[in-house]
Amino acid sequence: MQKKIALIALLLVTSSMSALAEEVALNGQQVSLEANKTPINTGKNSAAVAQIPAGHHFAVPGSFTVTVAAQNSPPLTVFSDDNKTLLGSEVDIARLVADSLGLKLNIVPTSWEDWPLGVASGKYDAAISNITVTKERKERFDFATYRKDSLGFYVKTSSPIKSLTKAADIAGLRIIVGSGTNQEAILLAWDKENQVKGLKPFTPIYTKDDAAQTLALQSGRADAYFGPNVIGAWKAALTGQTRLVGSVDGGWPKAAHIAVTVKKGSGLAEPISTALNGVMQNGDYLRVLNRWGEGVEHIDHSEVNPAGLGD
Repeated sequence: MQKKIALIALLLVTSSMSALAEEVALNGQQVSLEANKTPINTGKNSAAVAQIPAGHHFAVPGSFTVTVAAQNSPPLTVFSDDNKTLLGSEVDIARLVADSLGLKLNIVPTSWEDWPLGVASGKYDAAISNITVTKERKERFDFATYRKDSLGFYVKTSSPIKSLTKAADIAGLRIIVGSGTNQEAILLAWDKENQVKGLKPFTPIYTKDDAAQTLALQSGRADAYFGPNVIGAWKAALTGQTRLVGSVDGGWPKAAHIAVTVKKGSGLAEPISTALNGVMQNGDYLRVLNRWGEGVEHIDHSEVNPAGLGD
């Protein structure tokens, strides 16, 4: 019976991946991967260029080298039908910043675990990979915000779970969560609170990719997924196999924002923030978010190193 369930879940994974080229209705927007292959470019921002530190050495001269998640995690990142070109809102945001700074865009896909060392060592000029501002991260990196961080709990459609919005709700559950993420930090804080009250601990389920997440959830090895709400919403809209049962601000118990992340003291956070504010004013920023169904997470202006999770 377990083998049969696993096979069904695997077929669901395969079918969802093959359906990536179809249009998806997300947050009131019709999202088309085919249409979104066309880049959105913006003009050079002289004020942002003037803020680049004199003599600054970019990882690749004349280019803005940005690392993004090397996973099919639409609408944030997704491989095109050639299986090598990355699309998604993160890539589009990186392009707007590069254009504004008068640089070519050099996208480097990598794993979540790689970006901190890569940015700190200068291998990458920046990371744009759904990174939330946190107190701990600000000790090593500088940030320029560009999107609200909204996290969602998703369960398979047939799950008896109705709501996951507070600490007590996760007691005894097995929850898929990314290692080293702010959502993991939130769950661990909730779990600590629960154990003080004598409630059952939750079990984190760590997976390597989207297919493994889907398999774990649909086979019953996990009770819920907790991560970026836009990713969960995309899967739910695409397959109908999951549903939202709760959302939490990424800076729980306060709000926090997603940000372009650069090496501490590099001097790049200020020009990048100016670049982002420029495209927020000229409309190109909203064009990007809206075409990926992320307009509901827009912010009105970019900030450098604002309060985040843990502040």
